Amino acid sequence: VQLQASGGGLVQPGGSLRLSCAASGFTLDDYAIAWFRQVPGKTREGVSCISRDGRIQYADSVKGRSTISRDNAKNTVYLQMNSLKPEDTAVYYCAAVQDNGSYDWRWILEYDYWGQGTLVTVSS
Repeated sequence: VQLQASGGGLVQPGGSLRLSCAASGFTLDDYAIAWFRQVPGKTREGVSCISRDGRIQYADSVKGRSTISRDNAKNTVYLQMNSLKPEDTAVYYCAAVQDNGSYDWRWILEYDYWGQGTLVTVSS
């Protein structure tokens, strides 16, 4: 059972990236998938979440600049990030929780599986 996060890299302010979270060993259909990010010395914070039935949540810090989506046929969730800012620099993690409708998407202890993280650096 594994989540593989990818798509990070170095991008200039105002640029875009698309992160991917691919699952192996299980299917994402019954799971809510979230993206978190963390910078050294700070707690991991929720960025966005998509439920099994497509309900979406965003942190205020990325609302209007990011789009989360899922492709269950590919067992993959995406996070499209636009108009990137230096303060978006972080390691981004994806996480999966079995979706019974009663989870707090921002609470890291809710999640059953975590990806290894992908580094996003926004700098000129």
